[in-house]
Amino acid sequence: MTPFHFTPGSLPLLVSIPHAGTQLTPEVDAGLSEAARGLPDTDWHIPLLFDFVRDLGASVLIGHYSRFVIDLNRPPDNQPLYATATTGLFPETLFNGSPTFAPGSTPTAAQRAGYLADIWQPYHQQIQQELARLKAEHGYALLFDAHSIASEIPRLFEGRLPDLNIGTNDGKSCRAEVTQGLEAVCAAQSDYSWVVNGRFKGGYITRAYGQPAENIQAVQLELAQLNYMDETPPFAWRQERASALQKVLKPLVQRFIACGHIA
Repeated sequence: MTPFHFTPGSLPLLVSIPHAGTQLTPEVDAGLSEAARGLPDTDWHIPLLFDFVRDLGASVLIGHYSRFVIDLNRPPDNQPLYATATTGLFPETLFNGSPTFAPGSTPTAAQRAGYLADIWQPYHQQIQQELARLKAEHGYALLFDAHSIASEIPRLFEGRLPDLNIGTNDGKSCRAEVTQGLEAVCAAQSDYSWVVNGRFKGGYITRAYGQPAENIQAVQLELAQLNYMDETPPFAWRQERASALQKVLKPLVQRFIACGHIA
């Protein structure tokens, strides 16, 4: 299994989808706990939800492997990104705190080093190569990192998560004009709650590659899953909800494109 699927586009925009993968390595497949067997922390259906970006002309990068193998949105040194509860490069617990692996079944250090070399590194090399290509061709590059999560996870956040969670690493990953443009799109609608740099400020991808001084703007969008799918197994897609949500997502991406050019 290749570590990712990549489709180049014509716009200066790369859409990264690191957590939609469900592929497992043999040792992870054999070692998962019963609670983890259904891959509950997957960003289900995100490639389908954002399929419209291909028609806009964006490049699209989708990870194939489950985050239970290796988390593509964590730093390679596994340093925590949040002071509150979180999961690491090699998640030992689910978002709800349950063990990811059955006792004694965690992959070995050597196996995990292989995941880093064969899955994590190629994904990030592709991001770097595409951003460099876009910047060389257009003079600037835009990175939109697309995620989703269950709307209520007490271990990670209190109460229900806002529907749209925009992260810009507290303003460090993009110019202020970009953030203001995204805020304007969110404020112009009343169907979905939203926040900027709330619980989710952006993971490693946003923080590592967002370099506004170098004309690379990056944002992360974490969506509450109940707005386009069922949050309980089998995590079914809900077309009516998804279509309604896309009426906000498409303008949001379009505003990112419009605001992301060189000032």
